[in-house]
Amino acid sequence: MEIQTLLLFVVASLSINLIPGQDVVYIVSNTMAGKLKMGLRAATGLGVGYFVHTFAAVFGLSAIIVNSAVAFMAVKYLGAAYLLYLGICALRNFFSGNSKINIRASDAGNNINVFKQGVMVAVLNPKVALFFLSFLPQFIDPTAASPEYQLLVLGVVFCITATLCNLAYAIVGSWLFSSAKSQRFSRVIEGTSGVLLIGLAGKIALSRE
Repeated sequence: MEIQTLLLFVVASLSINLIPGQDVVYIVSNTMAGKLKMGLRAATGLGVGYFVHTFAAVFGLSAIIVNSAVAFMAVKYLGAAYLLYLGICALRNFFSGNSKINIRASDAGNNINVFKQGVMVAVLNPKVALFFLSFLPQFIDPTAASPEYQLLVLGVVFCITATLCNLAYAIVGSWLFSSAKSQRFSRVIEGTSGVLLIGLAGKIALSRE
């Protein structure tokens, strides 16, 4: 795997993971409702759930690559279309001034075992599975000797970056989203990420591979 591709993947992963969404609401609401350790447990639990989706995507996409190059390209371009959709939605929120994030302490889980809840929130979210199937194929070379290894490396890197971002949200979330600047911050992140996602989708559509 080329280092340039890996660096591009890291940048794209960070831009996506920084978008405030359902997982961020879960993390910050637990931080606001309890102590910082509750937010950290929620972030760690979500990270474990991401690994479950990673392994499922690796095995599923690997089977597609082995059996049909045409099917894999179809998945790749459908995934690019999905990333384009996510980018457009992020830009729409940016220009409309409406942020998706609306965090309240009441959104926190009632069970004291926040870690297990975090795992279930991630594993049972079909949007996470759809995202992994859409995102990972955009950065691999299916003609390489081991596309499965590429998928696994990218999946692990994504899970690590996602967990680091979630831990950061747990640490600064209660302060950030209780301030007047929270909506502005959310809009800037969504706008930047929307541009990157649309650019990635365009790069895929114009690629000769």
